[in-house]
Amino acid sequence: QVQPVESGGGLVQAGDSLRLSCAASGRAFSSYNMGWFRQAPGKEREFVAVIAWSWSGGSTYYSDSVKGRFTISRDNTKNTVYLQMNSLKSEDTAVYFCAAGTGSGALTTWVSSHRYDYWGQGTQVTVSS
Repeated sequence: QVQPVESGGGLVQAGDSLRLSCAASGRAFSSYNMGWFRQAPGKEREFVAVIAWSWSGGSTYYSDSVKGRFTISRDNTKNTVYLQMNSLKSEDTAVYFCAAGTGSGALTTWVSSHRYDYWGQGTQVTVSS
């Protein structure tokens, strides 16, 4: 069992960069797939990125809307996953959530929030245009 806690959100201008962190307490962090989701006001929660558990090679997968701008990474020595966000746009404004889950299957199946067992409380990212 892990408990994710997000940090690093804030108010930035369009074109700026921001790095979110997700520290996950608990054991066996490296065995979890770690994902980032976001939810804008009045919209459903949407998938952003996922990084596979470490022994599977740490593969990554991104939504089309962030591919090429965002990078997900993990540091298992710190039980932390990161989301580096570059070239931010106003449409990136949302509450960003970190989630952890175990299980098999292609990373493309991890775009569903139902695959994750543990969620953080979220961190607000606001991008002004």
